[in-house]
Amino acid sequence: MSKVAVLLADGFEEIEAIAIIDVLRRAEVEVDVIGVDKLDVTGAHRLGVRADLVLGKQHGLYEMLILPGGLPGAHTLRDHSGVQALIVEHHKAGKWLAAICAAPIAFGKAHVLEGKKATCYPSFESELTGATHVTDAVVQDGKVITSRGPGTAFEFALHLAEILRGKQIAVDVRKGMLLA
Repeated sequence: MSKVAVLLADGFEEIEAIAIIDVLRRAEVEVDVIGVDKLDVTGAHRLGVRADLVLGKQHGLYEMLILPGGLPGAHTLRDHSGVQALIVEHHKAGKWLAAICAAPIAFGKAHVLEGKKATCYPSFESELTGATHVTDAVVQDGKVITSRGPGTAFEFALHLAEILRGKQIAVDVRKGMLLA
């Protein structure tokens, strides 16, 4: 079974985080929800989530590292030295990296977007250091996947499910959720 990490910092975008976690668990992907600084994390719209682990307590690398956006959560992901080290470590190991909304700015700071196409929430394009910005809903360039925001969360999550579990599983999850 695939194992991934979803990193949450206070001010995360709830729709993105919950859609990703839910869709991947429906696809039978093992998901560790990691609080960047603590177990109890509060979203941008005051929804509380209890993480499975606190950053630094996880063991080994994940198949995929996933960063939901939202503010100020995305800024924390960008500025947190532990998050930056985890991104670089996963990138060097050839693991999948995925971020949505404003969170791709953390990849820009970690210099993992060099020479790649990427997308993000409008107004954060200048922080996609080294990337060619495109406006597709979901962009995959090599092992880096980015997406635009809350409205693209399900497409993003289903794309991740397809990578991790295959096309048919993603199709089945889509049908089961009545997503067109």
